[in-house]
Amino acid sequence: MTVMRVMGSFVLPGEAFSVTFGRALVRALLKREGVGESADALLLVSELLGNALKHSRSGMPGGRVEVAVIDCGDGVVRLEVTDEGSEASTPQVRDVPRVHGIGDGLDGRVLAADGHGLRLVEQIARRWGWENDGRGRMVWCEVAR
Repeated sequence: MTVMRVMGSFVLPGEAFSVTFGRALVRALLKREGVGESADALLLVSELLGNALKHSRSGMPGGRVEVAVIDCGDGVVRLEVTDEGSEASTPQVRDVPRVHGIGDGLDGRVLAADGHGLRLVEQIARRWGWENDGRGRMVWCEVAR
């Protein structure tokens, strides 16, 4: 049986700088624990924080967001981002518009500047999911250490 161990957790204000600061704190936690810097973990915690601030009450004045970093054993790190909830009931992996013109130089390219967050999580994480816990919504993902 694998024992999961919380490497660290922290609460950040619902401000844009919290994405950068949260990423730096996760980097420091991974380094302190001897895990090394996981580019996937840093990218995905940034995406989850950005989504929490953009799509929940955490991004409103006085909002906050909580991050936990957990060693799952077997070379896996779990990232949990808990926000203050929103009217939307579930996180959504959105389809991103593409252009399919001929000869316009944009064939099949993604045009949207945003909307890629959960698609990245879905493609990079070993597993991911979400749950409502009464305090808000927690979105989690697991990545290789």
